This record gives sequence, structure tokens and C-alpha cells, in this order.
Amino acid sequence: MKKLFSNLTFWVLLAIIAGVLVGQFAPQLALRPVLSAPWKGRFLGQDLELGATLSEFLGKLFISIIKLFINPIIFLTISLGIINMGNLKKVGRIGVKALLYFEVVSTFALVIGIIIAWIVQPGNGVTTHTAAGGDISKYASAKGFDWIHFFKENSTLQVLVIALIAGIAFSNSSHRQKIITFIQPVAKIIFSALHKVMLLAPIGAFGGMAFTISKYGISALLPLARLMGTVYATMFVFIFLVLWLILKHYQISIFKLLKYIREELLVVLGTSSSEAALPTLMEKLEQMGCSKPVVGLVVPAGYSFNLDGTTIYLSMCMIFLAQAFHVHLSLSQVFTIIGILMVTSKGAAGVAGSGFVVLASTITAIKVIPMEGLVLLLGVDRFMSEARAITNFIGNSVATVWIANNEKEFDRKKMDEVL
Repeated sequence: MKKLFSNLTFWVLLAIIAGVLVGQFAPQLALRPVLSAPWKGRFLGQDLELGATLSEFLGKLFISIIKLFINPIIFLTISLGIINMGNLKKVGRIGVKALLYFEVVSTFALVIGIIIAWIVQPGNGVTTHTAAGGDISKYASAKGFDWIHFFKENSTLQVLVIALIAGIAFSNSSHRQKIITFIQPVAKIIFSALHKVMLLAPIGAFGGMAFTISKYGISALLPLARLMGTVYATMFVFIFLVLWLILKHYQISIFKLLKYIREELLVVLGTSSSEAALPTLMEKLEQMGCSKPVVGLVVPAGYSFNLDGTTIYLSMCMIFLAQAFHVHLSLSQVFTIIGILMVTSKGAAGVAGSGFVVLASTITAIKVIPMEGLVLLLGVDRFMSEARAITNFIGNSVATVWIANNEKEFDRKKMDEVL
């Protein structure tokens, strides 16, 4: 019993259940004002945001604290990994291999989403007259994907590039050993502080779940339950078929991997944000046997470019809206959707509400589905964000393990110990 009460997984799971109960049966408590208005600010290169209500405040406070650790950990992990490795050709090879992996697997996720939505047809029978009264003004002007804007808005990507440059520069320095001696203790201090902050995970999970349920209510799921069920089932199939096959190639059990990162998965579930567990995932993958340079390169890059859950969601929503509005899509239009989403889905990380902006820009580009259809998804988008975040998170874990094995940068003895 004592071991159970000292287990973080137990407390996070308990907090999620408590959040659902409070949100459903005591929404007035969850929506009690803490601030007069939502607060937004920027600190250490990270956009920080706190909600005005009690539950949203607690959920976003935890995520905001974790965000402060992301950039320092990415910088230290990548630069230290490159300096220790000393082989710049290997760094370039890992980077190129990671980007190719991301594109192939996320494109596969897109195609799976479209095929299953085509077969199940979740949009058939959905009433679309409610879409006319919704407000989509902030999405209606969505333009095509802009790589410069994406880079400027994505601090994680900026730090990734700076860390690569610093690592390459320091690896050729005559003071290389002194730099390593300086950076290693700093990294240990930051990770130690992160472990203490993770003890607040149950509070963040409670706040995130209580806010979602109290604001939207479980009843909001009923009209679009078929879409939600299809999205969740598709992501389940993707994880336990596609990602299972990818790991099976190296005789690694996805079930054991999921058990190993279960605490992080519960944090992601409670907060609807993969950012909340990104730093601890990097540490766990290293402990599992993946080399520091591979983890440092693949995990941060995957956060921006390997969004399997998001691509499944976007592709299924496109087909759902076409079915709901009785728009017949030709084969060429379907291929156009796949092509556009292959690019625009890369911009759906790190910015709140960016999934809707990506969806709006894709609708604008193909010009056959009414923009008003976005209103139909507003109510359930938050409930599907958990599935998106968890699938993205698992996808990046699998990508890192696969690339580490492929590069022979994986210690199976360490894996056997932790799994």
C-alpha cells in the first residue's frame, strides 16, 4: 500500500478521475474565477499562458512550468551529444534519416485516416444547419502554410538549430573537454529540478480534465460520437498495428514500451499536451538505451515534424466534413488533400488552436468544403486533443527507438533492465 501511495502514476490517474467527476458534477467549482482575465506572457523563449478559471489555471500553470525546462534540456542534450560523439557525418545522417522516417510514417497515418473515414463514413447523417450560427472569424482568413512564420513561432525548432550549431562548433574546439565538464553538471541540475516539478503532475492533470469536462460537458460528445469513436479507433489501430510492426522489426515490444512510459502518457492524457512530458521522455529513452545524440535530435524534431495523431485527425476531419455537407470528392481531390496536409500538418505543433488553423487553410486550398463546417468540430475538438497528443507522443517514442536501433546507437542491455 505504501508503494502505491508513493507511485506518481497512481496519483495522476486519481487526479484525472477526480477532474472528470468535478467537471461533470461540480462545474461551478471548476469554473470559479482565479484571475480577472486569462494571462499571457513570454519567458525564456516560451509562450506562457494561465487561464482565468480555477481548473484552467491549474492545468496551464503546470504546462507553463514544464515549458520552461524544454528549451534548456533540448539545447544541453543535443549540444552535449554532438560534442561527445565528435562525428559530424553521423549527426547529419541521423538528422536526414529522422526527417525521412517522419515523412513516410506521417504520410502513412494520413492515408490510414482517409481510408477508414471513407469506409466508416462518420459524417453521414450529421445535421449541418447548426454550423451556420457559429463564429469562425478567426479561422476564415487562414492562409497557406508559411515556413518562415512556422520557424519564427516555434521556439523548440529555433533552439534545435542553435544547439546543432553550438554542438558542431564546440566539437572542433580545443577546449572541448572543459566544455563537456561544464555542461554535464548543469544538465544534471536541470533534470533534478524537473523531477521535483513532475510531482505537480497530478495537479496539472486534474485542472486540465476538470476544465475540459466543465466547459464542454460530456453531453457535447453525443452529436459527433461517431466521429470521435472513429478517430480514437483509428489511432488505436495505428499504434497497435503500424507502430507495433515498426518496433517488431527490432524485436521490441510496444506493450512493454508503453508500460515503461505510462506515467508520461497519463500526464499527456490529463493535460492534452505532449509538451508536458517531453523532457522526461527524453531522459527515459536515454535510460532505455537510446544514445544521447539520437534522443536529442529525434525527439525535439519529432515534436514539430512527426505528428502522427494530428495527421490522422486532420485527414479524418476533412473527409468527415465532406460527408456531412454531401460533397463528393474525386480521387484527384483526395490526393490533393493528402499532398496539402503533408505540408500543412507540420505547422500544427506548439501553437494553441493551430490544428484548426491548419484545417482551415487546407479547406481554403481545395475550395470544395464550406468553411462553416469547422463549427461542427468546435465542441469535440478538445475531447479529441487527448488522442492526438498521446498518439504524437507514442509516435515520437517509437521513432527514436527505431532510429537508435537503425544507427546501432542502442544499448539492449539497458533496455532489458528497464523493460
